[in-house]
Amino acid sequence: MDWPKDITRFYPVASWLVERLEAAEIDSRATIAAVNDVCSRNHIKVLRAFQDIGVNEYHFQDSTGYGYGDLGRSTLERLFAGIFGGSAALVRPQIVSGTHALALAISALLRPGDILLSVCGRPYDTLATVIGLGPRVAGSLKEWGIEYAEVPLDAGGRPDLAKISEAVTRWHPRVCLIQRSRGYTLRPSLGIEEIARIIDTIKGAYRESVCLVDNCYGELVEDREPGEVGADLVVGSLIKNPGGGLAPGGGYIVGREELLEEVAARLTAPGLGGELGAFTEKRLYYQGLYLAPLVVREALTGAVVAAAFFRELGFKVDPLPGERRRDIVQCIILEKKEALLAFCRGLQRGCPVEADTVPEPAPLPGYEDQVIMAGGSFIQGSSIEISADGPLRPPYAVFFQGGLAYPYTRVALLMAAQEMLDTGLIQEKRR
Repeated sequence: MDWPKDITRFYPVASWLVERLEAAEIDSRATIAAVNDVCSRNHIKVLRAFQDIGVNEYHFQDSTGYGYGDLGRSTLERLFAGIFGGSAALVRPQIVSGTHALALAISALLRPGDILLSVCGRPYDTLATVIGLGPRVAGSLKEWGIEYAEVPLDAGGRPDLAKISEAVTRWHPRVCLIQRSRGYTLRPSLGIEEIARIIDTIKGAYRESVCLVDNCYGELVEDREPGEVGADLVVGSLIKNPGGGLAPGGGYIVGREELLEEVAARLTAPGLGGELGAFTEKRLYYQGLYLAPLVVREALTGAVVAAAFFRELGFKVDPLPGERRRDIVQCIILEKKEALLAFCRGLQRGCPVEADTVPEPAPLPGYEDQVIMAGGSFIQGSSIEISADGPLRPPYAVFFQGGLAYPYTRVALLMAAQEMLDTGLIQEKRR
């Protein structure tokens, strides 16, 4: 991974930071090789799905109005179902985010008096708001008489299988929520093998519970998906991994056909279901999915190097540089508010869009604390493009993710470190 010899001519970064990043890349070679191996297998998986379904140019045509008979839409949904391990799928631009996809699935399946059980502790902030945890918001599940319970994580931050079994046996929840990524917590993200054990535990205690997996940030990181290990429904956002940096918006829900029918009725209206929904720019969704294994590889490479680089600079990181990756998110624990702000300011200057913008913390809908977000993306809010964000609360961790191409990511990492150097938050240490 050679730099241009005069990189410091283009970006005002200290030469010793460049040297440390180069060292981090060298130290990360074995982990990056493992990432490449998984992503190579996912390339074949995706390519075979396109070929087996018979994708053609006419699938890319726009539909209008009601969207009746949109063959491109139904074919794209068959692709997602096959790749992500379901018998059916909804892939729609009308789903505005990952949180919306989750809220849609949960509200479609639950009725007043039913129980939603989170088996991985407290869900992330925006979903907690949907449930009705915290200040009242209109339309929350709590307002509709839907009950909620959660199983706390064990001392190591992992799902507690014994307590999950006890809770499911006791409450017979209609839906069990499994959150793959960490959200804004420091607990580890979940791998496919652990998700499989959780699903087996739930089904062993009460087979009728629907296992719903929030797959955001985890798609195509491993060589299997939650739907392939027993998840009944799997949901995510198309401006994260599976959109490949090209999908301009939307979300997906994959799973059992009879459950998708219920979700489709909530997405449109009872009796209309998934047969409606105009869909434009479909080529971007197809092409984004096709490129997604490559983009995920680039994002994972950036996460691995970021872990090695900032650990060398003296910060705690999670996952550690050599750990197996379960999602694209890299947590860097900065300990100081000023460090979190500086990291985001510097990373913003390394972005291709709005590089001259200075990110500031602000209250966001659905979050308890002010949040700072950095990321100059071509698609607003896209998390698969390079970005970093974090809530303004101890231990002032930044959650770094994305990067469509690693050579761009390395510049952004350098700029983040340089801003912290300029503000006296890091200093040179001899190796």
